[in-house]
Order: sequence, then C-alpha cells, then structure tokens
Amino acid sequence: MSEARGRAGRAVGRLAVIAAAVVLWEVWAWQRGNSFFPPPSAIAARMYDQWFSGPASHLFLTRDAIGNVLPSLGRIAAGLAIAVVVGGVAGVAIGRSAALSGYLDPLLQFARALPAVTLVPVFIALFKIGTEMEVATIAFGTVWPILLNTIDGARSVDPVQVETARAFRLPGWQRLTKLIIPATMPRFFAGLRLSLSLALVLMVFAELAGSSNGLGYEMNSAQSSFDMTWVWATIVLLALLGNLFNLLELAVERRMLGWHRGARGRTP
Repeated sequence: MSEARGRAGRAVGRLAVIAAAVVLWEVWAWQRGNSFFPPPSAIAARMYDQWFSGPASHLFLTRDAIGNVLPSLGRIAAGLAIAVVVGGVAGVAIGRSAALSGYLDPLLQFARALPAVTLVPVFIALFKIGTEMEVATIAFGTVWPILLNTIDGARSVDPVQVETARAFRLPGWQRLTKLIIPATMPRFFAGLRLSLSLALVLMVFAELAGSSNGLGYEMNSAQSSFDMTWVWATIVLLALLGNLFNLLELAVERRMLGWHRGARGRTP
C-alpha cells in the first residue's frame, strides 16, 4: 500500500511540475506577445480544431487527422515492424554464432555508423518519393538499436544453462524458445525503447523530404506559411505521441518481462 501511495505521489508531483511549466509559459507568452512562441492555450485550441474536433463516428478525428496523422503512424508502425523482425531474428542468429558474428561484425559496425538521414537520397533513388521511401528510412534507422542489443543479449546467455539444456538433451527449438529467446528479451526491449524515439524523428525527416501528407508535411506547410501556432501544435503532438509510445512499450515490457523484474527484486 505504501509503495502504491509513493507511486501516486510521484505521478502527482510530475504532473504538478508540468502544469507549473505550462502556466509559466502561458503568462510569459501573453506578456511578451512573441509570435514565435504562442501561448499553450492557443496551441491547445489549434490542436483541437486541427485534429480532434471531428465527429464521434470518426473517434473525434478530423479529416486532417485522418489524412495526415494516421498515415504518419502507419509509416512508423510499418518501419518498426520491419526493424523488429529483422533485428530480432538476425540478432539471435548472429549472437549465438561466433563464426557469423566474426564475419559480420565489421559490416555491422560500418552500417550502424551511417546516419539514416544521409541515406534518404539513396532511398529516394531506390523507391522514389512516397511511403516506401519513408518506411525504408524508418526501418533502416531503427533496426540498429534492436539488432545490436539483441546480439548482445543472445551472447550473454548463461553458458551453464546452455550446457544444462544440452545435457538434458533438449531439442534445439526448445533451447531457443525456452532459454535463448527469454534470456535475450530484456536487451531486445532496451533496444526497442531507443528505436521508438528514433522512429518519430526519422518519420518527420522523411516526410519533410517530399511527402504529400503526414505530420512532417504539415510542419513543412506551417513553416512555409509562417504559422507558428501550427508549427508548435505539431511539435506538441509529436511529443505526446513519443510519450504514448514509451508508455505502451513499458506496459508491454512489464507484461512480458515480469519474471525478469521479479528475479531482480523489482515490482512490475
């Protein structure tokens, strides 16, 4: 009970800090009257009118939200799905094979050092401007934290447990599903958490490069028309999406790694 009260107290304290910052920003903005820094109330009103004032049948999403926010989320989901599958499968395979790891490590170290944004011209040449280019940019940039963390997790499986499984003549697929993959999951989720943050940044950059819709496209349009309230509304929406992604990832991680946290004396 005391621990639950402590968590509630910390949550209330964080919300109070955010509320105080918003109030200070509101007061400062009205006093200064700077068009580059509109007050939070104007930003919130613009967000409501722009994206969340639609009919209940459309979950209160406006046509602009359906035409721009949802496509951006779809690109993030597609890019992350590719990164999760490639990074997870390849990471386990490379991490459990010393020979494969030795041959591929120089190539992996070189490729991960390439900023994904510098490869946008290459992706445009390969896929043309459009959704495929944007998904490829997100997938390439987000695969490395997942892949490298999964490799490290697969390498760090307890050798004693592996030898014990072999001594009991467990089939290879059981060693994989009951020992190697569970032992790798904590590092996999650590990489996924980093990839979620990268996905938002790469999505915006890829859409700025020439998309015909999406949040990056909206931000570019807002900058072109010098509508700073629109720019800030997009920035705030991206921040909210980033926090939502993080909360969802933590919820899934706690659900799937309850055994891991319990083994370390932590409450999920």
